[in-house]
Amino acid sequence: MKMDILDGIAQAVFSYKAYPNNQELETVSVALIEKHPCLKDPGSGTGHHSWTMSIKYKVGNYRQKLRLAGCSEVAVNHKKRMNEDCRHLKKARRCEVNFLPDNPVGQTVHSLEMEKDALKEEMKKKNFSRASIDSKMDLTFSLRRKEIVEEEPPVSDVLKQWPALFLEDQVYAEFYRITQTNLKSTFFSSLDEYALPMIKLYRSRGGQYGEEMRTLLDQLDNQTSNVLAQRKATALKGLPLFMREKSEKLLKTCLDTEPEDTCTKGMEMGILSIIEDDVATVHSNPNVRCLSVVMEEQIVLDNVQDLPTAVVLLFGLIYSLNMNYPKELKYTFETIQKVFIGLDPQCSARVQSFKNKMLKLK
Repeated sequence: MKMDILDGIAQAVFSYKAYPNNQELETVSVALIEKHPCLKDPGSGTGHHSWTMSIKYKVGNYRQKLRLAGCSEVAVNHKKRMNEDCRHLKKARRCEVNFLPDNPVGQTVHSLEMEKDALKEEMKKKNFSRASIDSKMDLTFSLRRKEIVEEEPPVSDVLKQWPALFLEDQVYAEFYRITQTNLKSTFFSSLDEYALPMIKLYRSRGGQYGEEMRTLLDQLDNQTSNVLAQRKATALKGLPLFMREKSEKLLKTCLDTEPEDTCTKGMEMGILSIIEDDVATVHSNPNVRCLSVVMEEQIVLDNVQDLPTAVVLLFGLIYSLNMNYPKELKYTFETIQKVFIGLDPQCSARVQSFKNKMLKLK
């Protein structure tokens, strides 16, 4: 009977996540004991410790069976040779639920390639059908992930092969396909909740973070209209500074008279603010003409409406393109992932400290 129970649990767990962590497995065993007290382990104080360990090993064995059956989600992490460099394994690391899914039932690589070509043709139309784009992007998800995860193409190639992936609504849709989390609503809900405590935290410790933080707070104080939007933007601008990271790696400003390639040069990924030349020389708070999302020195999303939207789109594209967080901004993006979006409760010491201080000020 225990084996039957564990088999059912392993299948259910895998349907949500291929590589659950220990804390997630413990919540499963706790739920099992709460629903069926007769299964409580008499040999431990908690009553579920042995179940946690059994579920952990059963999920591992279930992954092994799927790997032998050719399941892409787990087969990609198999080392074929003992001396193979494990750094090149493609294991999901940021709570991706559908990291490398199998093809839909009845679909082959050839049929999906045909759908991909049809998708590119649809994107060439001036008034393309968003319903058609949505359905074809859903259908070709497995093919797209296989290309991105296994081949690791540059962003410029992905832009040519999958232009629909860089539509704003498709960034949110792709993030949901990968994590089963609504990126836009979750991020903006958290930003509404945390913006004011973040500003309070910046003020209480602003002197430790130099002139740049003081300038941000002064600009917020001088704002007389649209204060709420300015507060949210300031909270995000100050986050890298508070995390003691290089904010210029995330946010860059250039004049509208400068060439595009000059503006994006050296930007691994970030947000480019293009300001009006004549205003910038007169006012300390220049008029932003437009915002753009940049990846690998190339503008991938243009005319973004505001900074919070640009930040969430950049974060979504990192998942969509399976890219690492920049080393200079790893704590900033970890905060967005684990505090704002709520993916993975296990934070680094620096992010956990920030979260605790911020919650005290709510």
